[in-house]
Amino acid sequence: MPAITPPLVTLTTDFGERSPYVAVMKGVLLSINPAARVIDLSHHIRPQDIRHTDYFLATAVPYFPPGTIHVCVVDPGVGSDRRALLAGAGGQWLVAPDNGVLTSTLQKLGVSAVRQLTCRKFWRAQISDTFHGRDVFAPVAGHLSTGIDPADVGPPVIDWVELPTRSAVRYGDTWRGEVRFVDDFGNLITNIPAEKVDRLPPRVGLGGGEPRHVRWVRTYSEAGPGEVVALFSSDGYFEIAVVNGDAARTLAATVGTEVVLDLG
Repeated sequence: MPAITPPLVTLTTDFGERSPYVAVMKGVLLSINPAARVIDLSHHIRPQDIRHTDYFLATAVPYFPPGTIHVCVVDPGVGSDRRALLAGAGGQWLVAPDNGVLTSTLQKLGVSAVRQLTCRKFWRAQISDTFHGRDVFAPVAGHLSTGIDPADVGPPVIDWVELPTRSAVRYGDTWRGEVRFVDDFGNLITNIPAEKVDRLPPRVGLGGGEPRHVRWVRTYSEAGPGEVVALFSSDGYFEIAVVNGDAARTLAATVGTEVVLDLG
């Protein structure tokens, strides 16, 4: 599939909707390339939450066409010695801080190139210590959208920050994994792949608790309000939910909570 024209640039931040920061980034980007198509993915990433960002990008980016340029600004280390990166993956480009937000996306899509943003001619003339989204990331994305060679932004990088992860593992009839993401409904999305759960319903244990029977459903509507259920999430992982409720609050679970599935 050929790259899209005019170029598509997406923005993902934790800035919220009431501040001017997103508008400023768009202004900088469009001043460099007025033909760029700028799309907001989300500006409601939980503030400074690197793991939320990592899950969000890895889930969303694979659905975009080749040639898309993604700008991510969730950057609690802005102004420090953390690097700024341009990463190629799956025929797309990602501009982001080197703080782990690209971990799962690069693992899922495969890495074609990673470069450090060092060439200042693609930055704004004045660089704020606290707003690299405006002064570094947005202008680099704008220049990329005009067709510059990505190799011109800076030197190659052979190692980058990756978030520590715990893989889901199976021992006999037992899966051990963890909660990878809690969505805004309080649903617990685990790292246990749906395709590997070959017997239903499983008994489910959370946070070291004894596994207990949890009703298995295909959709939330199959159970009554307040009922704890298990199902497969839309992105192919084992999920625990409370119908019309909040599983994270009800079950006192969060990202990183251990999940045990007993299939015996």
